Amino acid sequence: MTSNSGSTALRDARRIVVKVGSSLVTNEGRGLDEGAIGEWCRQLAELVRDGREVVMVSSGAIAEGMKRLGWKSRPHEVHELQAAAAVGQMGLAQMYETKLRENQIGSAQVLLTHADLADRERYLNARSTLVTLLRLGVVPVINENDTVVNDEIKFGDNDTLGALVANLVEADALIILTDQKGLYTADPRKDPDAKFVHEAAAGDPALEAMAGGAGSSIGRGGMITKILAAKRAAGSGASTVIAWGREADALLRLTRGESIGTLLVAQTAKHQARKRWMADHLQLRGAVIVDAGAAAKVRGEGKSLLPIGMTGVSGEFSRGDVIAVRDVDGVELARGLANYSSVEARLLCRKPSTEFERLLGYAAEPEMVHRDNMVLMPG
Repeated sequence: MTSNSGSTALRDARRIVVKVGSSLVTNEGRGLDEGAIGEWCRQLAELVRDGREVVMVSSGAIAEGMKRLGWKSRPHEVHELQAAAAVGQMGLAQMYETKLRENQIGSAQVLLTHADLADRERYLNARSTLVTLLRLGVVPVINENDTVVNDEIKFGDNDTLGALVANLVEADALIILTDQKGLYTADPRKDPDAKFVHEAAAGDPALEAMAGGAGSSIGRGGMITKILAAKRAAGSGASTVIAWGREADALLRLTRGESIGTLLVAQTAKHQARKRWMADHLQLRGAVIVDAGAAAKVRGEGKSLLPIGMTGVSGEFSRGDVIAVRDVDGVELARGLANYSSVEARLLCRKPSTEFERLLGYAAEPEMVHRDNMVLMPG
């Protein structure tokens, strides 16, 4: 176990992703459960007021759309499922907006696809938007954009999306609220000797064997998708809790350090996981050269790299690509995600941020590489 094990994993978490499944959100397909959503939103609001940053990943659009369209059973045609998602998303977003607003907290609807998170430029755009919303004290409510993709419709629930969002925003913890108490060593409905798993290491292969079984008729996920989501979230250093969504004050109690559900602990600390990913990135698309002052800020003070300190650009890269930061002697000081393409970077060399809009026609981030997206290299 790491130092992030046990109750401290949630108690110390400042940035949290909460995922709720379709069967909970829609009360087993009966329609949006206003009482349950209201309770989660009340707890989310309290967490925000406590100084935490919270993202909600919510299923339920297809199930709500089925109810609004009068469909008693889940259709098989992808275009009908996508239509149901489009209809249901209206009610889902409205419900979260209403309930969060009742608790004096703003909300934002964000629809993502897996492609958004696979493409580095779109990944960086999505991250910038979400981090800005969190800084403003707004709760982003995220769902997969089922009207244009069919990943979730075909293969799984939003558990995977919850893990990808945890990676995206560098969350400290992922909380998956479900209709089960957590993970058992076997299906307790079939095996009287099944034991509850209170805590384990995320990514332990033994967990997948315990998590067999299909999802409900409303959602398409099962415990296995949650185990795999926890493994994915652990890749960026986030621990995961799988807990019963109707447990009273579950979110508040978890963040106070109470043991509820199954805790799957990340074995690598968040900053170490990110550094490992960035440092091991083999396909560097290019580099920027910086003067002695910028080198001292980056290396000695851990500051972001500003274009005014850049003296040159090498290679061809796009926004979101991993690039090297080198001093005038060619020594690699750091590497990180570029906020501007190589074409734009060449225009910005030696320029203050006040000049960006005039030079580029728009104003974006003031940094070429933000310190949150940068790791220092040995030396």
